[in-house]
This record gives sequence, C-alpha cells and structure tokens, in this order.
Amino acid sequence: MNHLLVSTAEVAAQLSNPEWRVFDCRHDLQQVEYGAQAYAKAHIPGALFLHLDRDLSGPKTGRNGRHPLPAPESFARRMAQCGVSTNTQVIAYDNEGSIFAARLWWLLRWLGHRNVAVLNGGLAGWKRAKLPLDDAKPTVAPTRFVAQPGMESPAPVDAEYVLTHLETSNMLLVDARSPERFRGENETLDLVGGHIPGAINRFHFDNLDDSGCFFKPAGELRTEFETLLGGRDAHSVVQQCGSGVTACHNLLAMELAGLSGSRLYAGSWSEWCSDPERPVAKGA
Repeated sequence: MNHLLVSTAEVAAQLSNPEWRVFDCRHDLQQVEYGAQAYAKAHIPGALFLHLDRDLSGPKTGRNGRHPLPAPESFARRMAQCGVSTNTQVIAYDNEGSIFAARLWWLLRWLGHRNVAVLNGGLAGWKRAKLPLDDAKPTVAPTRFVAQPGMESPAPVDAEYVLTHLETSNMLLVDARSPERFRGENETLDLVGGHIPGAINRFHFDNLDDSGCFFKPAGELRTEFETLLGGRDAHSVVQQCGSGVTACHNLLAMELAGLSGSRLYAGSWSEWCSDPERPVAKGA
C-alpha cells in the first residue's frame, strides 16, 4: 500500500481488519450538515463520520479563520474515542475530490501519526468499482491516542510568520483557491477578495485527473510543482487557501510528488483578511 494513497481494492480487502479505521469526511461549505446526512444514508461499510467544523476544526474567534486548527489534545481525544491508536491504519475519504480527506490526513500527520492514507478516488471511485455501501453506524471501543506534534509533519505557521516573511526568499506562499478567488473575483466565502501579496496560485483541483476524481501520477505532479516552484526548495513553501482545508490537498500532492517539507498556514485567507492592517493584493 502506498503510505499516502490507498486504492479502493486495498480498502475493500481490509474492511474486516480491526487495525484499519475508515473515516467519511464529506462536507459542503454552503450546507454544513450535508456530510452527516449523506453518511447516514450510505457510506463505506465500517466507516465513521468526522465533521469538518466539529471534529476537524477548533473554535472560531472571528479573527482566526473559518476553520482554525483544533487543539492537539482535543483532536487526540477525538481520535481515541474513534478507536485510533498508534498502530491503527487510518483511511480518509470524501466525495469532493479528497479535499476534506486531505485535511484529516494532514491533522494526523501533524500529530505524529504516520499510518494515515487518503482513499484515491474517494466515494466516487468506490462507486465506480461497484463496491458495497451500508447505512450502519459502527460501534468502536475507545483507545489511547498519543499526540506527538512534529514527528511526521512540519509545524504549521501563523499569520505573524507570514507577515514577517512576505516576499522574501525564505518563503514561497502557494494559494490553493480557484484562480478567480485568488484574483479577488467572485468571492463568496470571505468578506474581502484578493490574496496575500507575493503568493502564487496552484488550484487544488489541478492535482486531479481529467475526471476530477483520482490524483494525477506522482511523476506528473512532480513536473507541475517543480515548474511552479521555479527552483525553490520545497521547505520554503507555505501552503494556504481560504481556510486551511484545500491547502492540505496541495500539501498531499507535493508529498506524492516526492517534494516533502512544505508547511501549512492554517488560518489562510479567511484569517489574513480579518485584520484590515494586513496587506491585500488583487489580480493575477
């Protein structure tokens, strides 16, 4: 099994394995209960549901973005409740091109859990393979999850770090939002349109194949990201988006490409633009 991506066939073969835990991460930013409702109707057998706002994010203050990171101890406690221990193989999936699954992948890596992968193709790929679904909510025994931040993923950066490194050789900001939102056009999620000065745009959707379902091959991703970085070291890259979710998709794609070491600005644009003193750029 690829330690970052797993195929539908591999997951199907392990559905009865007690050391594997599958999580349904479906979500809709405009209809926040969609994921839970869809999960209740049908999901991969044995999967548990995690909500982006309630499980994969922390409390909002109005100044820390739309999806601030959960406190490490809080998220570790949630994983323990879901039966995830040090040796558990976690599989994350959604039905939105893996953007929410990638958030769970990054959170677990952030807390030092190496055994986590994203289901390549997500629920759409599962259905294409004509694999079973059910509506049963499994019962799992809680266990102990030990958080070890920094063991598997570089620590995230904050707004102060970004501000003090703007347009320096020590940081390359990569914005995962659509080109329109990056330019400041058709902004529907945040109060201010535009992007952080000096950022470059890599739409997360470009990490997927023409069907918008499966990740592109690693070699193709590597070529595209090397062109984007223009010779810059991956360790200088800070990934951001609107609220620290789709940025994780670019983080995963760079890892797939063998370009490890980029970091997440979790607050992203929604945190950045909440302070009118921070600079804003518009256009390409």
